[in-house]
Amino acid sequence: MVKNGQIRILILLFIGVFMGALDMGIVGPALPAIQPYFQVNERLLSWIFTIYILFYILGTPLMAKLSDIYGRKFIYILDIILFGIGSFITVTALSFEMLLLGRAIQGMGAGGIFPVANAFIGDIFPPEKRGGALGILSSVWGLSFVLGPILGGLLLNFAWQWLFIINIPISAVVAVISLYILPKSVKNPQFKFDWMGFFILGLLVTLLSYGINQIDAYHFQESILSLNVLPFLVFSFLLFPIFWKIEINAKNPLIPVDLFKNKEVKLINSIMFGTGLVQASTIFIPAFVISAISFTTSEASLMLLPIVLTMAIGAPIIGKLLDKFGSRNIMFIGIFTMILGLFIIGFFPKSLSVFILSGILIGVGMSTAIGSPPRYIMLLESPPQERASGQGILNIITSIGQLIGGALIGAFIGSYAGKLIGYEYAYIFIGFAAFIMLILTINLKSKVDQRKTMQKEK
Repeated sequence: MVKNGQIRILILLFIGVFMGALDMGIVGPALPAIQPYFQVNERLLSWIFTIYILFYILGTPLMAKLSDIYGRKFIYILDIILFGIGSFITVTALSFEMLLLGRAIQGMGAGGIFPVANAFIGDIFPPEKRGGALGILSSVWGLSFVLGPILGGLLLNFAWQWLFIINIPISAVVAVISLYILPKSVKNPQFKFDWMGFFILGLLVTLLSYGINQIDAYHFQESILSLNVLPFLVFSFLLFPIFWKIEINAKNPLIPVDLFKNKEVKLINSIMFGTGLVQASTIFIPAFVISAISFTTSEASLMLLPIVLTMAIGAPIIGKLLDKFGSRNIMFIGIFTMILGLFIIGFFPKSLSVFILSGILIGVGMSTAIGSPPRYIMLLESPPQERASGQGILNIITSIGQLIGGALIGAFIGSYAGKLIGYEYAYIFIGFAAFIMLILTINLKSKVDQRKTMQKEK
């Protein structure tokens, strides 16, 4: 039986994650409106999404590790406050640079909200109840993405700033309630934060995202060898083994690399990288619709509804089915369905019915790939003392996929000056990436093997 205290905490975590996820859902409809407001091109416009993900990546290990040191409650409240401050700066931005600053602070706060919330689930729910709890928490993505396009379509008639105002009161309410509802967490001041690893990771992902964003898909070979791309990619790749060595030798590593000795951890994080690519592609659907069907900005924002309604319905259902059928079977069916949606929208984008059908298929896949199954696997494979960090790894890998996906799609679109063909090539490319995810899914543990792992934890 789930206790009343657990239900209250779950509701509070649901609201906090909802706030962060709502911001991602609102960004898509906002992009076409923000572009003429600040008079930026498509390549610069993609940084509104990219910089959020960049700081989300940095915030995730930072806040996850600090939650192990200072306790989950304190860090969770801190993350909520940071997100509210970033939202305020975004709303009041007088320049594109100020807007990016607000998005960066938002990303830093959101980076801590998600892994700490998932770690709370591991702390307060027994293994046999985590699938359902994670399913409920994961359904927030669908619900928030439903409200995002709807609010976007309504509020864009006034001003794009109104799309972000909703974050401010939610932040204030969640922070205050968290003080009274969340349980006190155990502090461990003996932990020392891995600042060198944090610095190298930040430099690595920044160089990588900038280099990818500058690629010209129309003149691919020439742009890869240019000074705007090649040095940034080379330095980012050189930093990776340095970062890995630092983490291996660190007493309290930013990322517990020992977890990657586990085959299941390797597989699920590889899949989540692809999930990040797919998730980034959904942000550009409103702009895709405008280019393909000549919708207005407010009309195009509503074209995310097929995806998000499917996610809202699918995520809690999948959470319930998870304990019954196992992660592997559910993820395989979901990712296969998602591949169909990506290829359909890439090859046949000039029909409204095609966008709706594709959105439903992509939504089914996203319900499994970003929902409870990967979180369930990571909780099962992580030691209790590393649950927050384990969830942090999952979020970092997903966010790197989002970062690279956003930069790649921005490069495709920018290379063809925002024309339809750029969007088509981008979504076909993401479809092939999802096919690789499908192959990896086959090697995940079966339901029987998962139960054996669960018995060991008990």
